[in-house]
Amino acid sequence: QAQLVESGGGLVQAGGSLRLSCAASGRTLRSYAMGWFRQAPGKEREFVAVISWFGGNTYYADSVKGRFTISRDNAKNTVYLQMNSLKPEDTAVYYCAALSFFGSRSVDQVEYWGQGTQVTVSS
Repeated sequence: QAQLVESGGGLVQAGGSLRLSCAASGRTLRSYAMGWFRQAPGKEREFVAVISWFGGNTYYADSVKGRFTISRDNAKNTVYLQMNSLKPEDTAVYYCAALSFFGSRSVDQVEYWGQGTQVTVSS
């Protein structure tokens, strides 16, 4: 079993930046693709970004492409999401996820979830 703990969420004005972190414990996640999902009130949880297990490949949802950057440090068992040029529509609970494989985009393909961290962007 693995435990994922997110941090770094908060309240920011539109145009601002936040950096989310996801620390893993209990099991190494080096063999997993890692991703971020988000869920806004009244909406389904949606894919945001994914990074391959070795960090060489990344993929983003169109809504965040060019603004968000996913990265990982396998030595620290930690994944990051740098979020720039934030918009009010980015407001959601952000979840870290260990994915079955790099091509995973669905919540059904998540092996482990974090508990989530709230990001609120004010206009």
